[in-house]
Amino acid sequence: MSQEKNKMILPITSSLNHNIDKNTVLLLYEDMLLGRNFEDMCAQMYYRGKMFGFVHLYNGQEAVSTGVIKSLGSQDYVCSTYRDHVHALSKGVPANCVMAELFGKETGCSKGRGGSMHIFSSAHKFLGGFAFIGEGIPIAIGSAFQSVYKKQVLNDSSPLNVTVCFFGDGTTNNGQFYECLNMSVLWKLPVIFVVENNQWAIGMAHHRATSSPEIHKKAQAFGLPGKEVDGMDVLAVRNVAQQAVHRARSGEGPTLIEALTYRFRGHSLADPDELRSRQEKSAWLARDPIKRLKKYIIDKELATLDTLSQIELQVKQNIADSVDFALSSPEPDLLDLTCYLFAED
Repeated sequence: MSQEKNKMILPITSSLNHNIDKNTVLLLYEDMLLGRNFEDMCAQMYYRGKMFGFVHLYNGQEAVSTGVIKSLGSQDYVCSTYRDHVHALSKGVPANCVMAELFGKETGCSKGRGGSMHIFSSAHKFLGGFAFIGEGIPIAIGSAFQSVYKKQVLNDSSPLNVTVCFFGDGTTNNGQFYECLNMSVLWKLPVIFVVENNQWAIGMAHHRATSSPEIHKKAQAFGLPGKEVDGMDVLAVRNVAQQAVHRARSGEGPTLIEALTYRFRGHSLADPDELRSRQEKSAWLARDPIKRLKKYIIDKELATLDTLSQIELQVKQNIADSVDFALSSPEPDLLDLTCYLFAED
């Protein structure tokens, strides 16, 4: 592969021509808008001193989260990374709970103890964000295994629950990735590995960090399907994800999806983002997944601009409410400092 191909500066063939019903496409559009606007608000709150620690935003990658997670059922599981806010929102965790967690409040989804990198919700089967790369992959394997165990050993008659595990391109050079790919195929686990290849592992360009830049091809060594998809095209991501979900739920085993995407902000809000070239960033910004879907909706006459504007206003109001909720929520009580460290009788 050439350096240009590795950096994915050249346009990727679009799949925004699939037939899709109006209600579904508007749901996808709203979810992507929610993720983008939520992260923009997080940046504002961080710079106002309302959030502390490391905060990693997801701007630009919304098509991956929406395309994959909105292909799941409520009974399915999602395992995230330290860039986890939008994954949680797509899985149905209320914006109020996520924002309150980022503010360190008692009403947060992790009771204010987790913060940005440890969003968690048992009720929504969101298995959490993880601060270290690769941490979530073995957790996802365990989640997928319990689904098979319930069916084969406990004779559970319900369909297999699918587990989706998100991680970045840098993680695919770590041992957990290979070990868990091998185990998932051996046991035919209902798990989907989603590589969000945003071209950069913190400050290291992807093509400089691996001897085999096409990550989806690494699946061949373990005998599972490896799919490459345009991660800036929500309908293309959704199409590949639906196939992987069907395969997993049918008991046929795992799939590896490499979504080619890009983060529009620095690695974290503490990153001045000086390593990436202006030309590279401009090329990816021109392929903004939300703008592309909006154009598709208008071109296909699935909704009017007024309808889309109403959705945008609703999303912004939802996020404004989440900030008000977080600001008005109580701080964790000092007397509860050791709560949740150990299981209680």
